[in-house]
Amino acid sequence: MTSRLAPGQRSTPALFIAPFLALFLATLVAPVAYSLWMSLFREQATSGLGFGGTQTLFVGAGNYLRALGDPTFHRGFLHIALYCVIYIPVMVGGALALALLVDSAMAGAKKFFQLAYFLPHAVPGLIAAIIWGFLYTPGLSPVVDLLRAFGAEWDFLGPDGVVFSMANAAAWQWIGYNMVIFYAALQAVPREMLEAATVDGTGELRTALSVKLPMIRSSVVLTMLFTAVGAIQLFNEPEVLRSRSSAVSQDWSPVMYIYQAAFTEHDYGLAAAASLLLALLGAVLSFVITKLGNRWKEA
Repeated sequence: MTSRLAPGQRSTPALFIAPFLALFLATLVAPVAYSLWMSLFREQATSGLGFGGTQTLFVGAGNYLRALGDPTFHRGFLHIALYCVIYIPVMVGGALALALLVDSAMAGAKKFFQLAYFLPHAVPGLIAAIIWGFLYTPGLSPVVDLLRAFGAEWDFLGPDGVVFSMANAAAWQWIGYNMVIFYAALQAVPREMLEAATVDGTGELRTALSVKLPMIRSSVVLTMLFTAVGAIQLFNEPEVLRSRSSAVSQDWSPVMYIYQAAFTEHDYGLAAAASLLLALLGAVLSFVITKLGNRWKEA
């Protein structure tokens, strides 16, 4: 037997949905629609010397073709790809390892370690990047001085080391955050399964790899998705290190390229087109990671 809402109750669901829908339209749909509109136009000087002002010209897909044909934009994605190869395994693997250690039956002071690991995430990203910038700078960094005291040399800001430095700064901030997510997922693992593994004589390491890890696959996939989408938007670390390293250009990453196009060159059409291309890449990454994650969960 089906029940129907009374005439006066039919508007109740709409009242609850309306605030979210208004925010969704104002903060996501409207900006994307405006960016799409801007990406179809380009401002051009009305005279060769620029004294006659500017005029807005409809260029259609012209801004997209300019972005796709710009080698600088291509290099930004190559830099991000290298960054992801380093950052994602370190961040996800480190967060998983810490969560499994804290969840271990032999671990003590679990609340303290949860807070200690999470604290770096409480530091704003820009401030964290500035702190790490000082720690990478010779003459200011105790880390560099300590390495030299042991006869080791490593240029954190050189062409061979700056990507590792960025990945380290970002991982330091986000490992603790994702550790909390993994630890919360581990608390949902049925205790009966863990007790059965203990009765079978399974050690802590084998239990972690064969019982706990498969049970939190959904959390791992979700974290990898958020990490990958966040990585392609890298901005704070390269922007801060740019003043300290000649290996980091002003358009080192795609987001820096968009920033320079918009706020330095005032080419808003190109910036909007590049932003939408980056958003499209994020959507493709989300689809691929979700598909691969579903296959892993079903394996």
